[in-house]
Amino acid sequence: MTTMPSVPRGEPSTPDAAPPDPQKNELGSTQAIAEASSDPPAPTEAGRRPLRSSKLPLSFKDRLIFRSMLVLLHALSLLPDFILYPLGAAGGYLAYFFDRRHVQIGLKNLEIAFSDRSLDERRRILRASYFNLGRSASEYIRLSGFFWRRLKRRVTYKGWNYILEARRTHQGRGVIVLTAHFGNFELLPASHAIYGQQIGLVHHTQRFMAGDALMTWVRERAGVEQIRKHSAARAVLRSLRDGDTVGIPFDQNAKRSEAIWVPFFGEPAATIGGLARIAMIADAPVVPAFLVRQPGGRRHVIEISPAIEQRRTGDREADITENTARFVRAIEDIVRKYPEQFLWTHRRYRTRPRGMAPVYDS
Repeated sequence: MTTMPSVPRGEPSTPDAAPPDPQKNELGSTQAIAEASSDPPAPTEAGRRPLRSSKLPLSFKDRLIFRSMLVLLHALSLLPDFILYPLGAAGGYLAYFFDRRHVQIGLKNLEIAFSDRSLDERRRILRASYFNLGRSASEYIRLSGFFWRRLKRRVTYKGWNYILEARRTHQGRGVIVLTAHFGNFELLPASHAIYGQQIGLVHHTQRFMAGDALMTWVRERAGVEQIRKHSAARAVLRSLRDGDTVGIPFDQNAKRSEAIWVPFFGEPAATIGGLARIAMIADAPVVPAFLVRQPGGRRHVIEISPAIEQRRTGDREADITENTARFVRAIEDIVRKYPEQFLWTHRRYRTRPRGMAPVYDS
């Protein structure tokens, strides 16, 4: 089992900068460092701990499939980028052409989100979203196989000082990273971990057990601690109380039993209220962070925004609903800015308020 350091509690240095002067004001010095470099600070050796494994037992058949997929991905990762990226883009184009069911879901979502745009423009956005998925698949091959650490060279940071500020104002607490299925969403936690920063990721166990095992293996090799959704609340609270960073994708449809309805592009969207509850219990900051693919398609910037202000009026349920709406609004903001990088093919409005007509045909 791989190990990785905890997020440094003090004031570390950047990989390419001299260590900061400990006599300087903490916020001033760390913010100056963050602005001087697009890389996050380098971790210290103090507080290292092993990852808590989330591996599930596999049948012989599932182990065989898992090993076969791993061998195939390692073999494909030997392909140079000038072959791998065009293959991914071609795969994205073919998926857009043949995946008619999800294309219709994507177009319906885009009709809700961008009703003021023409059908041709919405089709262009969806086609670009499929291309992004194809490129992400190419990068996942690289992440799963040989030379995976090289991906660090292609990921930089914008707004690292917001993480530092969140830690400074919530001493001894961890940070919740609010994210979504946006850009190359698998590369976001992996690259953060490759940089040496402790991070856990809330994960919904997949029905395809061999695929789940592959995803777990790739993440844990990079240094991402996987937190399974069925036991997520306690595990997330424990991580936050340990001062760790926890990433939570927050753009998926919720079951009716878990849902509160908040607007997403003006339409009621069933959303889990658990994130707002956890943030309230742990007194943890919620910081939006998204991996944004850059022009040219091969480089990325992790765009971090200031911690979302959370309402605490004493009316618990009203505060949970309002804070959940603020979290969803942060995702809507990044999607409006880069609509081509969002996963539009998820049935985000599948669960409907009682009495409202379904959005999707199937």
